[in-house]
Amino acid sequence: MHPFRKAVEDRDPDALEALLAEDVVFTSPVAFAPYPGRAMTAAILRGVMRVFEDFTYVREIANPDGRDHALVFTATVAGKQIQGCDFLHFDEDGKIDDLTVMVRPLSAARALSEAMGAQFDRIAREAAGG
Repeated sequence: MHPFRKAVEDRDPDALEALLAEDVVFTSPVAFAPYPGRAMTAAILRGVMRVFEDFTYVREIANPDGRDHALVFTATVAGKQIQGCDFLHFDEDGKIDDLTVMVRPLSAARALSEAMGAQFDRIAREAAGG
């Protein structure tokens, strides 16, 4: 099992943050601009853990050199079933330097957007260290 998958399934935010490169870029399925930096990405991942219910990874796909992984998941958000994929890229030190998330269907993506929007003030405070 991939360490990122284990950290997510264990709901271990400290282990997740330890896997992130300082200059990681998080690309959200519901926001136009990517979010740079470990603090912001870690805060977003904590927010996601608060809004997703019944989260389960159903498939792990990796390229032979180990620098790219895709983790397919299912979850529920605000009563909507969601299917998604975490795309991870690793730098030379084995840290995640790029994390892109995609989700479907549109109704669940909208529910995710609303749920994360409600979390965003808290996410911003956490990212700023507060």
